[in-house]
Amino acid sequence: MDYDVKDLSLAASGKLRIEWAERSMPVLRMIRDRFQKEKPLEGIVLAACLHVTTETAALVRTISAGGAKAYVCASNPLSTQDDVAAALVDEGYNVFAIKGEDTETYYKHINACLDARPNITMDDGADLVGTVHAERKDLVPNIIGGTEETTTGVIRLRSMAASGVLLFPVISVNDSNTKHFFDNRYGTGQSTIDGILRATNRLVAGSWFVVSGYGWCGRGVATRAAGMGARVIVTEVDPLRALEAAMDGYVVLPMEEAAPLGDFFCTVTGDRSVIRKEHFDLMKDGAIVCNSGHFNVEVDIESLENMAISRRDIRPFVEEFTMADGRRLVLLGEGRLINLASAEGHPSSVMDMSFANQALASEYLIKQGKTLSKEVHRLPIDLDNEIARLKLASMGIHIDTLTPEQKEYLSSWEMGT
Repeated sequence: MDYDVKDLSLAASGKLRIEWAERSMPVLRMIRDRFQKEKPLEGIVLAACLHVTTETAALVRTISAGGAKAYVCASNPLSTQDDVAAALVDEGYNVFAIKGEDTETYYKHINACLDARPNITMDDGADLVGTVHAERKDLVPNIIGGTEETTTGVIRLRSMAASGVLLFPVISVNDSNTKHFFDNRYGTGQSTIDGILRATNRLVAGSWFVVSGYGWCGRGVATRAAGMGARVIVTEVDPLRALEAAMDGYVVLPMEEAAPLGDFFCTVTGDRSVIRKEHFDLMKDGAIVCNSGHFNVEVDIESLENMAISRRDIRPFVEEFTMADGRRLVLLGEGRLINLASAEGHPSSVMDMSFANQALASEYLIKQGKTLSKEVHRLPIDLDNEIARLKLASMGIHIDTLTPEQKEYLSSWEMGT
């Protein structure tokens, strides 16, 4: 076993927190029970570059129950929960993750996982796949395929596929309905607000809260902020999403017009430099800026640093930048995912479905990977629906089924009335 974590003495705390998370992950537990019996991943080496959280630990236990040998590293330098990393090492897993690791260590850890010569890659942001294609192409003949968890990673992978450079198939777990409808919307919405509140202890009610991007994550953040009494402004570049935000009751403005109004700013776009120098110039004293997109590029941090005449850490994960005119602008969590930098990420009950998709995607690659083209694929809809069925059953919710007459009506064109 090989590993690089902060402190193995934290393992006992991590195990208790994993236990607490798993109580709200019944679907993944059911999959684990089946994997334990059937061993569909027997003999497979799996490299996982994910946020090292309690929920990820539950996934690692599940794929290991299926017979895979797992190697785990962090998909973001600030997203690791050190006690969870220690707990996994204590259980015999190969983990390379330290909260706050620098860029050099981050890629050292990615390469440590790739040194195991994986058959399947499991990504959250496509850094494993990106590193394989940029530096480790010798590994490609050994790789059946990969899975991708998040929107940002899917964007990168689709770009690779469109350019004809993707060397193996990847399953976009993010495209599953039981992932993005719930994880992106409810998970990101709740955990982002949680991260902002833990970092700042500021009152959201009555504030102007600017959400940049109205995809499923942006919708979730906007809904939760509005639910806490904020006056929500949405900025968008997509006319359809902007129209939807307006009809959902939010103010829709260009960032230039939103910048002087906002008390809180949160980017969730998957793009870079969404908040830039010209926007910092317009912000009010005390404006709080954060990001809940995967990479810390959505806020132009370099411009903010160059504009400031001084800077200081005023609270954990809260950095204050003083401008030449005396205004103080606040950046949370180094511009990284605020829901994981200062909070614990998505609640386990929603990650139950996301990681059920990851587990089943791994099994699907074993069965079908050799027949798939070198593109980005979604998990078959029947597996997606099965996860929804299992989740409903775990919640004690029952639904109707179609009668034979209804099935016939829906499958025919002759019966119009």
